[in-house]
Amino acid sequence: MLKQYYLGCLSHASYLIADERTKLAAVVDPQRDIEQYVQDLAEGGYTLRYVFLTHFHADFLAGHIELRNRAGARIVMGARAQAEFDFAPAREGDEFELGDVRLKVLETPGHTPEGISLLVFDPAQGDTEPQAVLTGDTLFIGDVGRPDLLASIGVTAEELAQMLYHSLEKLRQLPDATLIYPAHGAGSMCGKNLSQEKVSTMGEQKQFNYALQPMGLEEFKRLVTADQPEAPDYFVYDAIKNRQERADLETTLGQSLRPLSVAEVRELGEQGAQILDVRDAADFAGAHWSGALNIPLRGKYASWCGTLLRHERPIVVIADPDSEEEAIMRLGRIGFDNVAGYLQDGMRALEAHPDQLGKIVRITAPALVEQLKSEQPPQVVDVRAEKEWEGGHIPGSWNLPLPHLRDRLAELPDDRPLVVHCEGGYRSAIASSLLAQAGGRAVFDLVGGYKAWQATGENFAGVTS
Repeated sequence: MLKQYYLGCLSHASYLIADERTKLAAVVDPQRDIEQYVQDLAEGGYTLRYVFLTHFHADFLAGHIELRNRAGARIVMGARAQAEFDFAPAREGDEFELGDVRLKVLETPGHTPEGISLLVFDPAQGDTEPQAVLTGDTLFIGDVGRPDLLASIGVTAEELAQMLYHSLEKLRQLPDATLIYPAHGAGSMCGKNLSQEKVSTMGEQKQFNYALQPMGLEEFKRLVTADQPEAPDYFVYDAIKNRQERADLETTLGQSLRPLSVAEVRELGEQGAQILDVRDAADFAGAHWSGALNIPLRGKYASWCGTLLRHERPIVVIADPDSEEEAIMRLGRIGFDNVAGYLQDGMRALEAHPDQLGKIVRITAPALVEQLKSEQPPQVVDVRAEKEWEGGHIPGSWNLPLPHLRDRLAELPDDRPLVVHCEGGYRSAIASSLLAQAGGRAVFDLVGGYKAWQATGENFAGVTS
């Protein structure tokens, strides 16, 4: 039995492998909230023997500590791994038997130095050729793991790219029918060209994956390091945290799921706590805790929390009732265990505190068209990535990508209103709340973003705003 679990908000795939005869199982690259694995293990009558990490992940905190603590599983990692916790070091050719099903290790560094891939042999399909290979972040569908993420903690992108080149040559030797199961899909910032597909074959990847085409080392290094997306700040933090012995998620949630009164939230805010409102943008714009940062649960919540929040300052969550645990758990997935609690009763708690309320005005694209034609037009601020802006933008707009907005506030004019937009509205809601938090300027959020602007058909020839 081989089951894939896919977590869309982190574009992350993890796996449960079990032998139906012996009922022994292994989990590979688990997410930190482990209930789905525990439930499937119990329902299948399986005993978890191993939890494998193909490498130290940077984009999320893995669930190896949780599965070790809950199920007594033995943690297995590549032999080059250096960790505070006890683990079984896996070397090239090592085999881990679950019964008839066996897992064989290939050392495949490149995305990280300790990276491994796991060949899965199922005797029902034949004992000499692997049925599948779990490639971690070494080989994706349509792409390969970027080699530049660990440059800041002692390994250069040049060294990793060379390792990756040789690891891919090793994977290319696998039979064309071998199923490819990676640790990430489209949307992950661990690569630049990941497919929406969740499984492929080695034959398909040899044919269509740009990084598996015949080429020399220097050309390969140039291709895989070019045009990589900017990694959030929390990536280095999580890569380090995944090496450490730490509290498990159940323990940290027990400390963080604490209801707070308005007075307690106000006091924490005065002491420097980060007030995080996870409601939808329209609800936040209508009324919110003045000074709160809005990162809606719907969307790339974890990535933007990891980009804009800080680990060293407490976090207070404001959510719709019954959404508090999800918001705090999803922060825990990326290593933010510094949640002090949540506002009890959500925004209902502020009905008696109108002085604490703020709001953001939302503007439609047709209304913006009219404002830009006026004698005193607003300044349009485009918070998309630079490449998006270069592909088309509102004339006269300024491009300040959201990850850098807080550091570039001084560049914004304070003598006219700001209209903020992104592609569809998610990032602009975050940006608008950040600008409102900073104060001193009138801020408007463009409903529907650049897509809504395009729908107006306005080309603004000759406008110089």
